Amino acid sequence: MRARTRWFAALGVALLGAVGLTVVDTVAAPKPAQALENGVGRTPPMGWNSWNTFYCNINEALIRQMADAIVSTGMRDAGYQYVVVDDCWMNPNRDSAGNLQGDPTRFPSGMKALGDYIHSKGLKFGIYQAPLDKTCAQYFNSYPGATGAMGHEAQDARQFAAWGVDYLKYDWCSPTGTINEQVNRFAIMRDALAATGRPILYSINSNSIHEKTGPMRNWGDVANIWRTTEDITNAWDTGQTNGYPMGIQNIINVTVPLAGYARPGAFNDPDMMEVGRGGMNDTEMRSHFAMWAMMASPLIAGNDIRNMNSATQTILKNANLIAINQDTLGLQATQVSNDGTRRVLAKRLANGDVAVALFNQGSSTTTVSTTAAAIGKSGSSFTLRDAWTNGTSTTTGAISASVPAHGTVVYRVSGGGTTTPPPTTTFRLRSESSGRCLDVDNGNTANGTGTLIWDCHSNANQQFTQSGQALQVLGKCLELPTNAVAGTRAQIWDCNGGTNQQWTFNGNGTISNVRFPSLCLDVNNSGTANGTTVLAWTCHTAANQRWSRA
Repeated sequence: MRARTRWFAALGVALLGAVGLTVVDTVAAPKPAQALENGVGRTPPMGWNSWNTFYCNINEALIRQMADAIVSTGMRDAGYQYVVVDDCWMNPNRDSAGNLQGDPTRFPSGMKALGDYIHSKGLKFGIYQAPLDKTCAQYFNSYPGATGAMGHEAQDARQFAAWGVDYLKYDWCSPTGTINEQVNRFAIMRDALAATGRPILYSINSNSIHEKTGPMRNWGDVANIWRTTEDITNAWDTGQTNGYPMGIQNIINVTVPLAGYARPGAFNDPDMMEVGRGGMNDTEMRSHFAMWAMMASPLIAGNDIRNMNSATQTILKNANLIAINQDTLGLQATQVSNDGTRRVLAKRLANGDVAVALFNQGSSTTTVSTTAAAIGKSGSSFTLRDAWTNGTSTTTGAISASVPAHGTVVYRVSGGGTTTPPPTTTFRLRSESSGRCLDVDNGNTANGTGTLIWDCHSNANQQFTQSGQALQVLGKCLELPTNAVAGTRAQIWDCNGGTNQQWTFNGNGTISNVRFPSLCLDVNNSGTANGTTVLAWTCHTAANQRWSRA
């Protein structure tokens, strides 16, 4: 769901409990996942969406003005292509044949005419729909009707193609439905779009008010881009680990560990940008844009393009960061280091360069540092190009900057060679039985500290890296004591290369110990509560021994 608080304040919408729930009909289990290869979204899409600034207050004249402004401000030439009309564009009633129609008052010329106008400007046309019976605005009774796509998927896809649509935003917006039901319904529209023969970028959001919010799976088999969190809001930090609403820093914390999902044609989507909307200072807005660029995120502006100040234009049209975002390798930056305040990300680029972000998540200026070797470069002479100033400097390997509170310095590092493999990706281990993550008790770094499950978050005591068969966290290795038996608690210890610190990821989702191959990581007694211990137990295939990277 998008911008609920604003809806409640502006429209007097009833609280969630007073709103009737959308009923999801029974669906079969989805077919085995296959990669979505529809030829579009080979780099993250760039464009503009109407929702963040205008919500339901849209009409034909506004969208045309916005298309004009994207051209006149140089945004189109900077790479912004898609003009996406969000919720509330539709006639509350389908026609007698069941076809969608544009609202006759808001869009009197019709949606095809609007698409034609957008195309005449050298831009692409995007539109909004939902996979259940209601759109998000209809679900919250702030827009009339029930014109969702359920039961009309093929018909709606053909209608979109006839209107010249190039981008579909498809928003679940319901607390109902299992992940399998979501996969099934999103895949119906995926296949319907493909059947039209028109290349349409497919953007999905499985998280709107859904009880299982967050990156529950890699959606690259279903969509070109998929939301990783609940809705963004115009603030730096809302204190949400992963729930509504999400501030910029909160979204970054959730999305960074998902780097392994990104590839050409398939990208994590941390939501439309808030740059230029006044809720943050310029430093925070620069970090917002820089981190979206580094994370290979869609760059979908959400401000009023007609009224941008110079600072906003400078951020949104930064050619260095756009080039990093649009690099043809399609890689998302991976985390090199994070001490809770100073965070370093690196993004390998097609020409052998590496982009590095020095991100200060703290409340005061600090020095953030790394090395060329740590970001995946070999050699002894490198050039650093500052993405903000465009100035260059040289280094023999040290990469460092004084970074203001909530600031981000980005360098493009050239010279030397690129090592293999690229910088290490961090991940969490999510228990299938509980949905909670493997956690080092209280973030304690002492040898022998035990493990447990806890609500998934982005703190360092849930952030694992893999080196060979070792699983590292908090600078230690996950291990079983050398005298382990079934029931021994998994713990951390100084890394020593022992087979008791090595683990095998099995095809059935279990994780077995190399020294004790009959013992697997197990959530004690199939518990689901925070604090349930994780121990070694005789390997089986029940859900409390199945884990996924998150």
